[in-house]
Amino acid sequence: MNARAKVIALTAFVATLVGGTVLADDSFGKDLMATIALQGKPCDQVVDAKRNGDSDYTATCKDGHRYHVYVNAQGRVMVDKL
Repeated sequence: MNARAKVIALTAFVATLVGGTVLADDSFGKDLMATIALQGKPCDQVVDAKRNGDSDYTATCKDGHRYHVYVNAQGRVMVDKL
């Protein structure tokens, strides 16, 4: 998937996040899961997500994987395994 599609996916879940912890049954959890999947990382379902700052999140998946999802200085969506 190209960088533009990744930014669109990240923008969608950022727009739905108000702050704090978000449960996976929210549309935010699905958007975050899609963003992780677009980066080729395994995540069956997001069960917890925490906002760390602007465009900066920590996601926990049902299968135990944890990811740092953020936009870097160049404007690229990044997903790092924790």
